[in-house]
Amino acid sequence: MADTTTLTTHVPTLEVSDIQATVLRPRPSPYLGQYVILRIDDAAQGREMLRRMIPHVAPADEWWVPSLAGWLGIAFTFEGLKALELPQASLDSFPIEFKQGMAARAAILHDVGGNAPANWEYPFGTTDAHIALAIYAQNEQDLQRVLELARRTHHDLAQISVVYRMPFGELPEGRNPFGFKDGLHNPQIEGSAPAAHGGSDAPIKAGEFVMGYPDQLGETAQAPIPAELRQNGTFVALRKFHMDVAAFRRYLREQASSSEEEELLAAKMVGRWRSGAPLVLAPDRDDPALGADAKGNNDFSYADDRKGLKCPFSAHVRRVNPRDALKDDIVDVDSHRFIRRGTNYGPPLPEGVLEDDGAERGGVFLLIGAHQRQQFEFVQSQWVADGNFISHGTEQDPLIGNNEGDGVFTIPKVPVRRRLHGLPRFVAVRGGEYCFMPGLRALRWLAGLGEDAEQTASH
Repeated sequence: MADTTTLTTHVPTLEVSDIQATVLRPRPSPYLGQYVILRIDDAAQGREMLRRMIPHVAPADEWWVPSLAGWLGIAFTFEGLKALELPQASLDSFPIEFKQGMAARAAILHDVGGNAPANWEYPFGTTDAHIALAIYAQNEQDLQRVLELARRTHHDLAQISVVYRMPFGELPEGRNPFGFKDGLHNPQIEGSAPAAHGGSDAPIKAGEFVMGYPDQLGETAQAPIPAELRQNGTFVALRKFHMDVAAFRRYLREQASSSEEEELLAAKMVGRWRSGAPLVLAPDRDDPALGADAKGNNDFSYADDRKGLKCPFSAHVRRVNPRDALKDDIVDVDSHRFIRRGTNYGPPLPEGVLEDDGAERGGVFLLIGAHQRQQFEFVQSQWVADGNFISHGTEQDPLIGNNEGDGVFTIPKVPVRRRLHGLPRFVAVRGGEYCFMPGLRALRWLAGLGEDAEQTASH
């Protein structure tokens, strides 16, 4: 097999005008939008749609331009690239996880039981999901305008069909359905600005997130081919979750003796208070001012909490981003980071309600990285769904782990630790796909596939 990386120490400036905005820039606040999934039944019509859509795809350098009423991002599944009749040499050059798709890797991801692909919504995990569109806006009028622009790209193309559509929007105070402040922290990417959030994190090499630049090992991706296709592109793990807010509230009520203890247990499970204040900086009570401080609420480490007395080792935020907690292990935490773009859907469950109202509510996450196997897949399989790396055996993430009513959550405490038993599944996977999000020039290359592209792909 050909070597897919090459060593380099050169760090070029990011071509932000060629990188899709969704990769480098956070969603606006407030936000609303739609995810749309398309199926292509004719390659020529698929390429024609792309030619029409490219002018409306937002580049990263124009994310905050006032004239930009809304923005559109576009990504392709492996089945979608096949439907566009991408040259076989290019198809063969993609990484195995992308070619297989998320559903086929369910065992690796611990998507079993209620989370198994057999229970996913259509068209997730099928061969009918080809193109994923993420459309964002700050108000309904702008959203409808961008949706109409997207519709016009294929309304007269009979072999292009919409197979899925899902509205999303920001909940009050920027909280997620469980009531926690959302979208607080993403890695700082070397060469990109402005930074979305504060904190003292060292920048991570751009090649971890965008192809065409050196990664943490000083290597630059050499696949997929040709270079025109991969330059400024990345991969996206799209995951849709249903959140059982009533079950979360009931479990806290059953385990606590007061409302104050309920809040403390909730914070212990997440690693932050609902305001966003991290436990390591506010271990005893919530600090809303700290939670509202975009720099302060991320400017922390676990150096002074080696025993987990402030933030449990198994808390959600400590699992998915251990920061410096693993510095004594042979683990490069930065090589397992990914960019997280989260959106919420459905109405909030009214305060105090302990029984499910039957409404669909939850989140959709775009988990972005150039090395999905060592980023999303590693974090999901090793840090979320297992406890070995923190000497907790099979203990899973208390919030997003695939617990089946037999989950355990350990809270370090002096003189005796506390261990919660019987955790149910609070979050259920409703669907997922692995997607390739090309740069703007690569989109034009895809839209003009033909004999020239066949020749280019052979180099």
